[in-house]
Parts: sequence; structure tokens; C-alpha cells
Amino acid sequence: MPLPVIGLTTYLEQAKSGIWDVPAAFLPHVYFDAVNRAGGIAVLLPPQPVDTAVAGRVLDGLDGLIVTGGMDVAPGRYGQEPHSETDAPRPDRDAWETALLTSALERGIPFLGICRGAQLLNVALGGTLHQHLPDIVGDARYQPGDARFGSVVVDIDPTSKLAGLMAAAGHPVTPETLATPETTASPANPAAPLTLDVPVYHHQAVDRLGEGLRVVAATGDRIVEALEVDGTAFALGVQWHPEQTPEDLSLFAGLVDAARDYAANR
Repeated sequence: MPLPVIGLTTYLEQAKSGIWDVPAAFLPHVYFDAVNRAGGIAVLLPPQPVDTAVAGRVLDGLDGLIVTGGMDVAPGRYGQEPHSETDAPRPDRDAWETALLTSALERGIPFLGICRGAQLLNVALGGTLHQHLPDIVGDARYQPGDARFGSVVVDIDPTSKLAGLMAAAGHPVTPETLATPETTASPANPAAPLTLDVPVYHHQAVDRLGEGLRVVAATGDRIVEALEVDGTAFALGVQWHPEQTPEDLSLFAGLVDAARDYAANR
């Protein structure tokens, strides 16, 4: 069977390369390297003018879609004024990714949102965001700054598709990443959450949940860290950065497997 084609959205920012300092579309290598190693073909999707016809034409050539991390979603998209710490808006990227995401969901194209991508998923489906987590949790543990990823423990709903992906991949759960024995998933306690340590870099998070979404992972601070879209084969948003743990391809492998099935049945 041909390898599935996975589209990944990109940044559009001022970038330096040699003597050049120009606006450029780019994406860190770790994202598309993870797709390649999981068995997919990566295609980069830079922000550009979009309508439903353009989004549909792009999706005609894709078997899966990843909306990647990056700058904050514009608060106007969920009816709020910007917080003083919220990034300057990127309306071109917001519009581009929203069109691709909503059209992908309508078609049943497997979808993975990473960090900003999870937030955009929530906003696109009518939800809102907390604009600055230090105002809620009291510190910068979710975004330490200086390009240093934080580390938080998340509880994953054992009945979720996300938990199934972890189990199918033989995801390691060590004593250091487990909570107490009472909350450890086991045959004797099947409803207990799977508890994992994940890399994070976000100062915003899901507030009011969008329509049709289910929270499937959260921290002890009750900060949402993963969402699934009800009634879909594969539509997942994670607030953490799975591309930063190259030894664990479970989420990318799950997306590629779902994309392979989509390609076979389209």
C-alpha cells in the first residue's frame, strides 16, 4: 500500500538565513521527521489565502493533517480582548488552519493538533481559551521560557482512544511517571488514569470546551492537555509536544495508521 500523505501546517515569520532576513514559511525538522519515521510522507502547508474551495483542493491530496504549534490564536476568534501577554495575531495562519481543520473534520480525514493545534481545534468548534496560565496556576511551569520545555504529569482517560494509542505502542510507564498505586491502571482497577510525564511549552489552555469535544487528558491543576472529537475515527489534539520525544512515536504512528486506513477507503 502506498505511504499515506500527511500535511503539516507551518509558521510564517521573519527568518534569517545567511545574508537573507525575510518573511518565510518554516517548520522545525522534528515535526516532519516524526511523520517520516512513523511511516508517512510529510507535505508542508504554508499559510496562504484560503476559501473552502482552496482548502478542499489541498485536502484532496492528503490522507492526514497535523496542525502544529506556534503563536497564539487570535482572541477575537473566541470573542475576547487580548491579554497583555497574548501574542500579536497571525490572522493569515488562523484562517488557513481553521479552513483546513474544519474541512478535514467534515471529510473524516485523520487529524492531530499539537499545542496551538489543540487550542485551534477547541476554538474552531466554538470553545474558548485561558489566555495566560500564570494568572491561574501562579507560575510559569507550563512555559518556562528561553526555549526550555517544561515537564508536567498528565492523567489520560483509560477509556479514550488516546490511551489505546499508548497501549498499542507499548508506551513505557515507569514508577517515576505513575501517580499513586490507587490511581494506577490495572486489570483490578481498569478505570484508573494512565499517568505520564510530557513536555510542554504553552502559556494558554482550553477554557470552555468546544462542541463535540471530550477532554481525555488533564493535569493535577485541571489544565486540559488532550481533546478528542466525538464520533471520529481519529481526531485528537494534545497540548503537549510529542515531537520533542523522538523515542516515542505513538501519536504520530497512530495518525499514520489512521491515514493509511483513510487512504484505503477514500
